[in-house]
Amino acid sequence: MASITGPQILLHSRSPSLKLKLKPSSAFLLFPNPPFSGKCTRRRAFCSINSNSKPHASTSIVPDLLHYLNHSWTQFHATAEAKRQLLAAGFHMLNENQDWDLKPGGRYFFTRNMSCLVAFAVGEKYNVGDPFHVIAAHTDSPCLKLKPKTASCKCNYSMVNVQTYGAGLWYTWFDRDLSVAGRVILRNGQNSFVHKLVKVDRPILRIPTLAIHLDRTVNQDGFKPNLETHLLPLLSIKSEDTSSESKEKNGALSSKSYHHSLLMQVLSDELSCDVDDIVNIELNVCDTQPSCLGGGNNEFIFSGRLDNLASSYCALRALIDSCESPDNLASDHAIRMVALFDNEEVGSGSIQGAGAPTMFQAMRRIVGDLANNYVGEGSFERTIRQSFLVSADMAHGVHPNFMDKHEELHRPELQKGLVIKHNANQRYATSGITSFLFKEVGKIYNLPTQDFAVRNDMGCGSTIGPILASGVGIRTVDCGIAQLSMHSIREMCGKEDIDIAYKHFKGFYQSFSSVDKMLTVDC
Repeated sequence: MASITGPQILLHSRSPSLKLKLKPSSAFLLFPNPPFSGKCTRRRAFCSINSNSKPHASTSIVPDLLHYLNHSWTQFHATAEAKRQLLAAGFHMLNENQDWDLKPGGRYFFTRNMSCLVAFAVGEKYNVGDPFHVIAAHTDSPCLKLKPKTASCKCNYSMVNVQTYGAGLWYTWFDRDLSVAGRVILRNGQNSFVHKLVKVDRPILRIPTLAIHLDRTVNQDGFKPNLETHLLPLLSIKSEDTSSESKEKNGALSSKSYHHSLLMQVLSDELSCDVDDIVNIELNVCDTQPSCLGGGNNEFIFSGRLDNLASSYCALRALIDSCESPDNLASDHAIRMVALFDNEEVGSGSIQGAGAPTMFQAMRRIVGDLANNYVGEGSFERTIRQSFLVSADMAHGVHPNFMDKHEELHRPELQKGLVIKHNANQRYATSGITSFLFKEVGKIYNLPTQDFAVRNDMGCGSTIGPILASGVGIRTVDCGIAQLSMHSIREMCGKEDIDIAYKHFKGFYQSFSSVDKMLTVDC
């Protein structure tokens, strides 16, 4: 990257011409833990989906990430697991519908729709107008979701109607061992209902491919499934059971009329309830293969939903660990925040998405509550102008078989640190100022960074960064962990990059205030 020169950046103590040169192995040298053993006992522990299993104690957060991924089959489960970890770390749960009573040094969080979460820790030295330091990510991933009416039968097979969510690589969903997870609404008495999460750990669904003998040209013409007619998972051989016929109970149509009785029975067994108590379902189709380490040296992570649960977990863990003791917040003037949104993969336009004012409403409430009934002129606006947002979403690592898909000088590699995303047309919110400041944080902790810009002859994806940046005018940098197989049912990234991202995010919370003072732009 060309050095940014100009009088305004000479205010920091480092020479602007100094560049950090790393050998290909430098990222590993920063974290000298030996590679994980390839013994089966270790691998089984990493791949465990037993809800009673405990994360391995280690200086690396990778085993804990695998634990998180294996418990987070859906955006609901990812939020519930984040909630569990925050409560265990001493954070207090708030309710958006109730009054808040916040204190400097306090740690808090709330959820919305059980698929969006905002957590924050208030510095002990906070004064009205002091900034928020925020890392934002998203909990959703491309997947198949069940339609409102799922029961379908073809050629004596019980099939499940699904709809595509996001821009997935749908051909990767064929010939996988699939199941369902999500949430249900249960009848909990005569006039009350309860929200429950459900995850069926065993494979109950499969989308089989057509034999090559019946599609001889598939390798030449490409596999182009029709997403409406070819993507229905098989559930079972159809039985003669007629229990799924429409029934009414308490004047309401039973949900069983829309779904196969076998599917409803599987759900009721999982929830230990009567089938008739299930009044509505909101389920994703999920791959049952657990997340694990892979590669000849166990240097890779193989998993579904890395985009964007890897970013979500690194951000969450960085917040928790950056304020695990009261001393961590004793001298801080800022408010440290994590915001995890749903529905990024479909544009963020929902009540639980980044397009909703959730985060900024929370920030305004926090400022007002901590003001102790005194709010000076433009307090919230001054807060936003001093604040900084890190939009964390996975990045496109260069593919060795398709190197020409990347611009020659912007080819992010796995195991080389966080990728700073740039786009002149504002598909990413990074600017020269925000990228400089965020890289300065990395330099303090000797953490490498990379740069990405899309080719001019290719389209560019986007993130929640521009949505949030333009929402109230908060300074924003877009960054991410380099990965391959993005939006596949099974993705991969570098193990060392997880620890680098975690340390960079934790360093952001701990040191950004001092870095931000080095540079003045508008004065």
